[in-house]
Amino acid sequence: MSLKLFDKLSQNLIELLDDKDDYNVIIEVKNKEKSFMAHSNILKHRSSYFRKELENIQPNKNNIKTIIKSSISAQIFDVILKYIYGGIVNLENVETRFIYDLMLIANELEFEELTTKLETHLIETKTSWLKTHFSFIYHSIFINNNFKKLENFCNDIIVKYPNLIFENSDYTSLPESALISLLKRDDLQIEEIKIWDYIIKWGISQNPTLPKNLVEWNKENFSTLKTTLQQCLPYIRYFHIPGNDILDKIQPFKKILDKQLWKDLMQYLISPDRPVNSIILPARSVLIPELPVREKEFSTIIANEHIAEISSWIDRKPDIYSLANIPYEFQLILRGSLNGFAPQTFWDTCHGYSRTVVVMKVKGTDEIFGGYNPLAWDANLNKNTWVETNDSFIFSLKNGNIENSILGRVKKSGNAFMNMSKGSQQSFGPCFGEDLLMYSSSSNFTLAQSCEYRNWGYCEKLITTERYFSIVDYEVFKVIKKTS
Repeated sequence: MSLKLFDKLSQNLIELLDDKDDYNVIIEVKNKEKSFMAHSNILKHRSSYFRKELENIQPNKNNIKTIIKSSISAQIFDVILKYIYGGIVNLENVETRFIYDLMLIANELEFEELTTKLETHLIETKTSWLKTHFSFIYHSIFINNNFKKLENFCNDIIVKYPNLIFENSDYTSLPESALISLLKRDDLQIEEIKIWDYIIKWGISQNPTLPKNLVEWNKENFSTLKTTLQQCLPYIRYFHIPGNDILDKIQPFKKILDKQLWKDLMQYLISPDRPVNSIILPARSVLIPELPVREKEFSTIIANEHIAEISSWIDRKPDIYSLANIPYEFQLILRGSLNGFAPQTFWDTCHGYSRTVVVMKVKGTDEIFGGYNPLAWDANLNKNTWVETNDSFIFSLKNGNIENSILGRVKKSGNAFMNMSKGSQQSFGPCFGEDLLMYSSSSNFTLAQSCEYRNWGYCEKLITTERYFSIVDYEVFKVIKKTS
């Protein structure tokens, strides 16, 4: 029998950390804004990273070694040191982004135990935040391939909703490992020929010197693309692509395929029952026709914390609802990345809906803008019509580097929001007080400067750096009172 008495040991080691007399290591963080004192023997035995670092650093005349970690903040390294010495990590009253950054640093410093614990904690308790910051998370976890749980978490979402990644503006910056992890999935819910199109687009984007016009490509150009995509091409399910698509989409790039594969594809089109030499991967279990457009699902833009805040604004409460006491359910009725970004789609989908919240994620920033309309959107009017209400408002939400949410209630109640005429619906989406409006003459809100914050005084002022902006995505929710 052994008695494991760790609490006192942890306390004593934390006291050792606070003791400045016997240290022989200094760690400088965040552009040398703060220095931490530590003990080499503890660092070496707790982290293989620090063991290697200390072996390569010469001590000064006082036999003290200095480690510089400019990329780590003082707040994060303070938590790391307390973990090293006492095995204690206090996550109370910290932002989820801090926990995520802490996980990345723990992985960098080769603290496998802490990395795994934080990864599990995020998945089990911070699901809403992970989904709200989905694109950022997905890009960052594949840099070193050490976050398998988060990879599986993200891929399980993407296989159902591939537009979250493939129709994102930064899709072509995906690491190759992220792309391959998706291509391996048999349950990726997207047509195979579209997968091929996305792979070709990704491969070309990695080689910006390739000619824009395929007619101008030479043998070396195709060889370059083939080399770029050599790890991706084996996972395309070629023998499950319709013949017309093979001729129209794949044949122009046949030079990047193995000659035997192309020969087998041609034979398969003519005589599908004859055996081929190439490996035939199973068809993906594509269920696209069964995916519900208006399924009640999570938001890719806002989290539960935002829902609590918006709900408190709807009820004019001075305090924000707690997450356990949110009185409303936000039911998704439209998402741009699922339903399309044409202005007409908004009116066709949202006509007749009252008590709706529109949220939009601004491209290239952390900004989330939106508005609340307590009355019904009407798509059957022959002229643009202002609607009167004192209860609508616009807002900017706390997110990423945006430290505080801002509420802008309607000031001119007679011009609270506008129902657009049938003729204007080709260009205009929702319009709140002529201060915040979605507009696109090209029927795509994601194009440059398609939306606008005018600050004309119809609503209380928001803070924004740009008058014109485009969006990554937008969503419309029906606000429903929860039943007890």
